[in-house]
Amino acid sequence: MSRNIGFRGWFYFRQGWSVYFAFVFAAINTLTVTYFLAIENYPFLKDAFPSFLHYIIIVSCIGIPSLVFIGYAHYKRTASFKAEADINIEANPHLRRILLNTEVLLPSYLKLLELVVKLSKQDQLETKDMKEVSELKEQLKEHIEKRKVR
Repeated sequence: MSRNIGFRGWFYFRQGWSVYFAFVFAAINTLTVTYFLAIENYPFLKDAFPSFLHYIIIVSCIGIPSLVFIGYAHYKRTASFKAEADINIEANPHLRRILLNTEVLLPSYLKLLELVVKLSKQDQLETKDMKEVSELKEQLKEHIEKRKVR
């Protein structure tokens, strides 16, 4: 991990900048620009928003719930988040490896559970059971030998 300290610092800097600083700065900038360039120049809007503070309060009361709903819809009600997650798994070799490992390990876990249940009932393992375990062992061995993170 220490060999990547520069890249890790760069990543944390970008996260802090884009998620926190740029977000707050953009919100302040948008509110300021829209009020002083648009609302102050139009009397009918000035009646609705008599001061900058009124503007911030009204826009916040409408905007925050709207944006929460939009964020919720993005994650829970539209296909866009699923597409993003699919792309992340396709593009990230570590996530892809976790998915592949899980796909290989689940049948092994199931077979081991069946064998444990059988042994707990004092049943003898049959030749068929041993053959299936050997096949799973070979599949796991092959998977381990072939796996690459890249």
